[in-house]
Amino acid sequence: MLKVTSMNVYYGNIYAVKDVSFEVAEGEVVSLIGANGAGKSTILQTISGLLRSKTGSISFAGEEIKNVPSHAIVKRGLAQVPEGRRVFLQMTVRENLEMGNYTQPGRSMNERIEQVFQRFPRLEERKKQIAGTLSGGEQQMLAMGRALMSQPKLLMLDEPSMGLAPLLVEQIFEIIRELNEAGVTILLVEQNAHMALTVAHRGYVLETGRIVLTDDAKALLENDAVRKAYLGG
Repeated sequence: MLKVTSMNVYYGNIYAVKDVSFEVAEGEVVSLIGANGAGKSTILQTISGLLRSKTGSISFAGEEIKNVPSHAIVKRGLAQVPEGRRVFLQMTVRENLEMGNYTQPGRSMNERIEQVFQRFPRLEERKKQIAGTLSGGEQQMLAMGRALMSQPKLLMLDEPSMGLAPLLVEQIFEIIRELNEAGVTILLVEQNAHMALTVAHRGYVLETGRIVLTDDAKALLENDAVRKAYLGG
């Protein structure tokens, strides 16, 4: 479904992503793991069209999207839940969800909102509440719900567990499993490597902008080098 070939991204003179190539098959959960500054978020932003790769190609559903505008990428079925949630803080929960619907036909918006509420009952309870007053976990659910309003074929999640209590982290990852079982392909960037690899089918390990290792998620969980570097031994 997604194929990235020879991605090279710079921030000014900083070489952030170095000749990265990977792919995500339809129906998979694929995790990108690595330390802060490894280039994980930069990769997602480049796929989304917010940054540009100097070389290579980004193919989604068989079509090149490297130079496609971000809004058009969303319309094609690829959505991102950004690091830090980035919900519209002054808008209500429902208004945030409506903003996620902008690439879709308006006549079916209410139906999609109801689907989001079925998946995230807490959001329905707070549908008239200003998003900036929600807890971190509720904002994460809202950011995911907003992305789902665009009916993505592939959902990219950037650090969904950041700043959340352990119980909420487990809840968010259970939702990720459920979304995948419902047919959504997922590319997951996550510092909590153990949780990420537990939910994933395959994983890629990034160090200073390069992919240094790839394997099935179970094999990565059992890999001594990965365990020492990212899993606490």
